[in-house]
Amino acid sequence: MTGAELLIESLVEAEVDTLFGYPGGAVLPIYDALYRSNAPFKHILPRHEQGAVHAAEGYARVTGKPGVVLATSGPGATNLVTGIADAMMDSLPLVIFTGQVGSNVIGTDAFQETDVMGVTTPITKYNCQLKQLSDLPRVVKEAFHIASTGRPGPVVVDIPKNISTASLSEKCNSEVCLPGYQPTTKPNPLQIIKLTDALANAKRPVVLAGAGVLFGGASTELKQFVDQYQLPVTTTLLGLGSFPGTNPLNLGMAGMHGTYAANMAIYECDLLINIGARFDDRLTGSLEHFAPNAKVAHIDIDPAEIGKNVLTDIPVVSDAKEGLLALLNQSVNLPQHEEWKQHLQDMKQEFPLWYERSGDLLSPQWLIEEVYRASNGEAIITTDVGQHQMWAAQYYLFDKPNKWVTSGGLGTMGFGFPAAIGAQLGAPDELVVAIVGDGGFQMTMQELSMIKDYQLPVKILIVNNGSLGMVRQWQEKFYDERYSESIISSPDFVKLAESYGISGVRVDKEADVPGMLNDIFANDDPVVVDCRVTKMECVFPMVPSGKGNHEMIGVKK
Repeated sequence: MTGAELLIESLVEAEVDTLFGYPGGAVLPIYDALYRSNAPFKHILPRHEQGAVHAAEGYARVTGKPGVVLATSGPGATNLVTGIADAMMDSLPLVIFTGQVGSNVIGTDAFQETDVMGVTTPITKYNCQLKQLSDLPRVVKEAFHIASTGRPGPVVVDIPKNISTASLSEKCNSEVCLPGYQPTTKPNPLQIIKLTDALANAKRPVVLAGAGVLFGGASTELKQFVDQYQLPVTTTLLGLGSFPGTNPLNLGMAGMHGTYAANMAIYECDLLINIGARFDDRLTGSLEHFAPNAKVAHIDIDPAEIGKNVLTDIPVVSDAKEGLLALLNQSVNLPQHEEWKQHLQDMKQEFPLWYERSGDLLSPQWLIEEVYRASNGEAIITTDVGQHQMWAAQYYLFDKPNKWVTSGGLGTMGFGFPAAIGAQLGAPDELVVAIVGDGGFQMTMQELSMIKDYQLPVKILIVNNGSLGMVRQWQEKFYDERYSESIISSPDFVKLAESYGISGVRVDKEADVPGMLNDIFANDDPVVVDCRVTKMECVFPMVPSGKGNHEMIGVKK
């Protein structure tokens, strides 16, 4: 078999069902082998490699399986960099194969040569370049293992063209051999006892649920744990859906645009139990004021995250599910915190999320609430980064896990639409709605070709405010309304959609929205909806940069 044929065989053995890729010179042998093979997986062709990697991220986020990407050398590989970095920040399992120039010309600045190892080392969980064909089956198997175990992340395998064309007659060793990679998945029992002792003595406990709960498949165990001890819950942006959004114990999302009750719960608590979140700056605000009176327990599968940003009193290195199961197996006296629970519920009632309805164009918050209503809260929602992302996080209540696909750590414009394509391919029977901004959509809108080619019923709602909304908001609040390059123009999105053979709709009146949403959600065709929203709307509450989470602005009095 040639190296290219061996790669296809290895992907079949890895049970890959979807491959996102774009051909080019260094991967022509692989594409030729794919053409001649009877591989059972689908190949999905984007119009830009960035579309491929973001689609793979959406697929991975919804299915829990690694998203698989193939691109050529040089610009093909570098066009993947944003998506690789995004997956690294948000702990998404990807396996990425890049073509490379022949081994004999590596280092000579050959045509379409790039040092893929040097470029991707800081933004991958692991990367390697094949040196000999006999290593290929083992390296592929190890790539899938590393990407999907421990803390998930992207793995890059760089394949020189001569490796793809070389032939091998004997059977290769494909056994995984990673003696230095043994992630800890089960908690230390003594640390669990310390945590339960702290819980028994807490007067003001709070649970912070992050994406680790979702990656660990631990949503059921989290709900059991919270119900057993009647603990208030907050979530991170990426932890939405880990605990039911409509549950009375859910205080909402914490952080820069979190709810007043969630942020004040963390500020006032005496025990903070972090399960699968990494204490990033958009969650914590000023570290000096983050949970200042709390004993902090942190359950995380990545020991590097524990104590990195926030001093941790009770570190628990563990998979989220295993850690929660260990807690559930302990007998703990119920903490006496009824007054605390009531205090937090009072704050939820007194300081809710709020907005003013527009008498002219659509209110974006109201639009998200209508999407929630029309979809019965069952849709998979994808977003870019910015105001529309925060409104979706605030006003769409996720009761089930793995329904929320967004770019958290890297904050990538252009992510939401191709991610929706990957999510739809991973969950073909689900309603997938891409809620995107007019700025971000224009970065990857060429992927309309993908939904047309593969007849994917993705619904694209463009929250069109004629600006880079979050940039404009910061300029309004902190730069004396100097709107430097944040007001943008857009094409006619309806005509754009129609040019791709896709239905396009424009809506700017509230009265037209409910019927429109009901119609498009009941239809199996893709659609682009240009939603004209109020232009100067801001996302509130908001924690200004450098302030503590208790110093929110825009809180309803």
